[in-house]
Amino acid sequence: MPFVTAKDGTQLHYEDWGAGRPVVLLGSATMNSRMWEFQAHHLAERGLRCILPDRRGFGRSERPWDGYDYDTLADDLASLIGHLGLRDTTLVGYAIGGGEAVRYLSRHGSGQVSRLALVSTTAPFLLRTPDNPDGIDPAVREQAVAAMSADRARYVAEIAVPFFGGLEATADSLPISPQLVNWLTQQVLDSSLRASVEITRTLFTEDLRADVRAVGVPTLIIHGDADPSAPLDLCARRTAALIPHSSLTVYEGAAHGLFATHADRLNADLLEFV
Repeated sequence: MPFVTAKDGTQLHYEDWGAGRPVVLLGSATMNSRMWEFQAHHLAERGLRCILPDRRGFGRSERPWDGYDYDTLADDLASLIGHLGLRDTTLVGYAIGGGEAVRYLSRHGSGQVSRLALVSTTAPFLLRTPDNPDGIDPAVREQAVAAMSADRARYVAEIAVPFFGGLEATADSLPISPQLVNWLTQQVLDSSLRASVEITRTLFTEDLRADVRAVGVPTLIIHGDADPSAPLDLCARRTAALIPHSSLTVYEGAAHGLFATHADRLNADLLEFV
């Protein structure tokens, strides 16, 4: 299996599929690169090179105690891009993966990156603060961390329905099969508890407004208007307003898990953009 060594020595696993213009697919907070099965296979079959890293702490990468802040994650991405010698790259960041991507661009520049796609983005800033009064109450973060620490399997099972269907959904009304829900939720559990807790803290607390404002490459933003994890107005619309060369595509009635629930439409939109 291919690995790249991060600055601190952590071994990071990645898949490298196909040939052509490179597309690096950065996953959701507590999932691993297998979440991209629908997109990577589709894009690689159509002449693109898809690179799928497992974030530290998740999937087949090593699970260090520290390093789950955006600076370290962006440096991990830089190690991968440098190791593979990528040029003219499209970064596709899903949820917190978008945070990694914009921090990479602000920290390492856009010399190797020509396009950016943000799907279900959690940027620019989730947490409620005096200068971000519409943000999410800090108590929500603490409740999530407490529930995760007490019984992670139960916590993951409970959030799966709104993740894929929105707040009004039930297990029986989801647009994907129970078997697929189970397979994807097992990915979340295939990680260290420390990584899951710390990545959740990063997701809520790190402010990306300056990073997003500095993005200078063409950017596609795709978001569902029924996303309870990253509300459209708080996340995608604000991100689009901060990036001059961006376009926003809204999926009506869609929640957070677009890579599974709207795979065909997402594949088509990403292929056209790349």
